[in-house]
Amino acid sequence: MASPIRSAPNCGSSSGAVMENLLGLLRVRVIRGVNLAVRDVVSSDPYIVIKMGKQKLKTSVMKKNVNPEWNEELTLSVSNPEIPVKLTVYDKDTFSMDDKMGDAEFDVRPLLEAVKMRLTGLPSGTVITRVMPSRRNCLAEESCIVFNEGKIIQKMYLRLRNVECGEVEIQLQWIEVPGSRGI
Repeated sequence: MASPIRSAPNCGSSSGAVMENLLGLLRVRVIRGVNLAVRDVVSSDPYIVIKMGKQKLKTSVMKKNVNPEWNEELTLSVSNPEIPVKLTVYDKDTFSMDDKMGDAEFDVRPLLEAVKMRLTGLPSGTVITRVMPSRRNCLAEESCIVFNEGKIIQKMYLRLRNVECGEVEIQLQWIEVPGSRGI
């Protein structure tokens, strides 16, 4: 049996509690937006906010671009895979509140189920499982979970809700953390 994680003296116990509950890290690579809504006369200045529970991460702002390419990696700590990840696209405004340009959410459980299989030695590009678009998810098309160069990756095209148009392409990767309770 593993010994409990202890925090250093005078450092409080919150970091130990976080590690105790941590399953691992979810790397979200925000690749690009496609046909995003226009919110400033002829274009928009989009950025994305990703939330999971109390965590909130943000991409950089892409000036005057409704088809932005971010290629930015954001990393979330995952303690409860039941909590969906929420993604919201905003238009950055200088003199007023930023405009919402749609939102989506996604479930990390299919990726975690694939990671739990502890697969090794598969050829790169091997499809482990597929997640189909449905009324219960924001997928614009089939999402494949793939074994790629020793890593399990899920690529998603998310159709934005509460907006007239737009999709966001992202890629997920699970990262094991030594000392976490794991999945």
